[in-house]
Amino acid sequence: MSYIPLFIILPLFGAFVLSLVRTRRFGDIFANIINLSLFILSLIIIRFGTIVYKIGGWEPVNGIPIGIYWVKDGLSTLMLIIVNLIALMSTIFSVNYMERFTEKNRYYCLFLLMLAGMNGVILSGDMFNLFVFLEIAAISSYSLVAFGTESEELEAAFKYQVMGTIASSFILLGIALLYSYTGTLNMADMARVIAIKNSESGILNSVSSISHFQLVNFVCGLFIMGFGMKAAIVPFHAWLPDAHPSAPAPISAMLSGVLIKALGVYVLIRIVFNITGMTPVFSNILLVLGTLSIMGGVVSAIGQWDFKRLLAYHSISQVGYIILGIGLGTPLGILGGLFHLLNHSVFKSLLFLNSGAVVYATGTRDLKQMGGLNKRMPVTGNSSFIASMSIAGVPPFNGFWSKLIIIIACIQANRIGFAIWAIIGSILTLASFMKVQRYAFFGPLNEKWKGIKEVPGFMRVSMVLLAILCIGMGLLLLPQVREVLLNPAVEVLENGIEYAKTILL
Repeated sequence: MSYIPLFIILPLFGAFVLSLVRTRRFGDIFANIINLSLFILSLIIIRFGTIVYKIGGWEPVNGIPIGIYWVKDGLSTLMLIIVNLIALMSTIFSVNYMERFTEKNRYYCLFLLMLAGMNGVILSGDMFNLFVFLEIAAISSYSLVAFGTESEELEAAFKYQVMGTIASSFILLGIALLYSYTGTLNMADMARVIAIKNSESGILNSVSSISHFQLVNFVCGLFIMGFGMKAAIVPFHAWLPDAHPSAPAPISAMLSGVLIKALGVYVLIRIVFNITGMTPVFSNILLVLGTLSIMGGVVSAIGQWDFKRLLAYHSISQVGYIILGIGLGTPLGILGGLFHLLNHSVFKSLLFLNSGAVVYATGTRDLKQMGGLNKRMPVTGNSSFIASMSIAGVPPFNGFWSKLIIIIACIQANRIGFAIWAIIGSILTLASFMKVQRYAFFGPLNEKWKGIKEVPGFMRVSMVLLAILCIGMGLLLLPQVREVLLNPAVEVLENGIEYAKTILL
């Protein structure tokens, strides 16, 4: 039996069981067992090549695929590892953190539904099921943002839902237009049909060729707006600064660490590279949007005194680096973008867990009211320092290596201006997190916090494990490791619409 269906079946089964059980401790154990199993499975499948799982065993007829395909390749493997790693760290953290909330099992139920949706998006080989799983993950995340049921949470969740619904409308319209044009929903078959029409349009200098390129460009524009909103790329980012701070800390870690990437960045680059085909026009659009996100996010973050809101704006900025690297379209740029996607998932999740630990101990998100917390919360303070250095791109932490690759790729592609903006963004990021360290963790201890102590054990475990990853993930660039994890993901995007031939064999 293939392992592929388990990535969707296990979390859906777990959500169903947890909806029936009310014992809080059972939820802690069961949700973590599910997530640990999924993370182990994501590591096991590294050793396999491309796998196409056909639900019902339906074989293609005359080369045309029938039924639902789930596809595991180098890119989806990397994404599955990232998503299920951060999910595991978040549920471990939740064991203690969510004790302050009621209906803990419903929280885990929604969490596993969101995870099932993300795994489904990553593995879907057809556009319809991709949209279904995208909505499962999105609707679950709306509920989780509002889980605290205070006015701030409800307002942020409503805003997030409205913006998410608009994004989904753009995406659904784009899928409908592609389906009407290609006559198929299978992503690889779509790529095959579009490639044929591309070659025909190159031969036939006619009105039909103009309409072909106009339609494909219009659909890509819809996808850039729709998935750009899901990924919180500037100027489609308005929902994120409210949603991320309002959610419980483990959900903030999931939203910033993996959700905006799985539902936004991943699907956007999958479509642009593997279905419609990357063009110089779309490369330039992604480069500009990436740079706007880098600078817009970091400039907005510098003036923030709300710890979690500051981190939320930095999510926008760091996604900009990912889009900038991948938008270059060169092998080195794609490598840097995907590596930064992996690194950002780790250090940003850690930072949101750090902020959750601070709120858990002090009850405030205001940096001005903190000070000297390192003396009372050494694990939180030290892991926060490591994550801050990582996001700022200070060597030898993981963020340095991926940012360096992106900057070198920009110079190599003769995009010097974009390289300069990336460097400026990194300097401003360092300044912003020096402020965080100065006001939250360093300096004299605020009198009101003399009685606080370090957070409980499970919360510390998550932070320590992620901090270790921030220190050691530069080793992923070693040739032997890169060949196993990063290079296969880069090759998927490099192959472009040749992806179709791999899946439809």
